[in-house]
Amino acid sequence: MASALSPPRGPKSKGVPPSHYYESFLEKKGPCDQDYRKFWAGLQGLSICFYNSNRDCQALEKLDLRLFSKLKDESPWGSSRDTSCHFSLVLRDQEVKFKLRVPSNLTLLPGHMYMMAEVLTKEEARRAAEVPWCFLQVSRLEAQLLLERYPECGNLLLRPGGDGKDGVSVTTRQILNGSPVVKHYKVKREGPKYVIDVEDPFSCPSLEAVVNYFVTHTKRALVPFLMEEDYEKVLGFVHSDRENGESVWAVSSRDSGPAPHANVPKPLPPVPVSVSSQEDRLPPLPPLPQLRDQDENYVTPIEDSLATEYMNQDVSPSSQPVPLKPKKPVKLPAKPPKPPVVPKPDLKAITSVWARKPAVSSPQAPSLVTKLGDITAELEEKLQKRRALEH
Repeated sequence: MASALSPPRGPKSKGVPPSHYYESFLEKKGPCDQDYRKFWAGLQGLSICFYNSNRDCQALEKLDLRLFSKLKDESPWGSSRDTSCHFSLVLRDQEVKFKLRVPSNLTLLPGHMYMMAEVLTKEEARRAAEVPWCFLQVSRLEAQLLLERYPECGNLLLRPGGDGKDGVSVTTRQILNGSPVVKHYKVKREGPKYVIDVEDPFSCPSLEAVVNYFVTHTKRALVPFLMEEDYEKVLGFVHSDRENGESVWAVSSRDSGPAPHANVPKPLPPVPVSVSSQEDRLPPLPPLPQLRDQDENYVTPIEDSLATEYMNQDVSPSSQPVPLKPKKPVKLPAKPPKPPVVPKPDLKAITSVWARKPAVSSPQAPSLVTKLGDITAELEEKLQKRRALEH
């Protein structure tokens, strides 16, 4: 039977290689690295991306150049063998060292100059479209309340302009002699540039440049507003009670599984059972003596065990073990013997015997029957008393 033909498989889709302004091999040494490691690095916007090879599409690590602080020259002195360029990039949160091999007789050709100009144009366009962190979609009053309630997050905030156009407004809040001072500035959009509307208008290519203008021209007294988002540390959920229909906020426990019902008692935790070794086990207890049945009217006395006879011989303690003295068993208190049980006379037989006698004509027959009846009644009364005493 012929098998069905499977559709032809197409070529595997390959990842799109990332576009960089410039890319090359670069040796990097981080704060936790003991030696330099070689990566394929590329400059993309304000980030340096590192790859294992130039064929990888997913970056292993990225450095944010917005946290740039300064650049230090780390070239070794008096070393003619190593011609690499050593420099250290100092960011706000870390310091990374680099080693780049640069030719000694580097000459830029016209094609290189064109490539650098093209990269510069792309970066300017990207920065013009980029919105800074301190830009929020809030009104004039909301901007004042944010700066008042969260002074630790900054005192400079960008917001949309009040005229409804592409303009932007800047709101600042500072403390002067214990009193708050709130100022609002207008930024106009003129083509691809932003113009700060002050006594001496200043033109900026991007909103990021507008923020840098306010920060640098106030001796860094103004800090861009960056509100940190709050994240929960405990997982919670809304639990509805089917009985009363109420909903409460419950916190999930670490143990996985459905939450127990409120009315169902929690099961007791299992008791751990430790398995001891044979050496730690205790010897078995001797069996208890069997008790006699209480209905029996006798007690068997327990005889003492015979004393062990010893002979005076010179025996070394290591050759033979010393016999232990046997323990006497505990004697149980003897139960007093019960009185002997007198067999019950057969009243029917006696009555039947004397019942036959009256057929004989004798004057003493009625008196004998009366006496026997009295004796029988007296015996029955005594037997009942004795049984009552026994019980």
